[in-house]
Amino acid sequence: MPPAKPYHFHPEAWQEFETADNWYRQQSPETSIRFVAAIYDALEDIARWPQTWPAHLHGTRKFVLQKFPYAVIYREKESAVQILAIAHGHRRPGYWRGRL
Repeated sequence: MPPAKPYHFHPEAWQEFETADNWYRQQSPETSIRFVAAIYDALEDIARWPQTWPAHLHGTRKFVLQKFPYAVIYREKESAVQILAIAHGHRRPGYWRGRL
């Protein structure tokens, strides 16, 4: 297994993650736990194999969650992975491009 690169959240991506988790927690604590686990599983996979997921807008890549309507938008840097957005599938594409 390749070594994982560190990953860093853009502050607005972290806020998106917290907002989504808070919404799920209000609906069901169990769903919140599953959502957080899905995000961290995605982050672990991205950190180990950042070039696996398809190229996306503006030189980024997109990891789509299977059981939640979210995607992790990221770009690989030389020594780390930058998490640019935890994007809901119904938001307009590329809204986060100002974070590049």
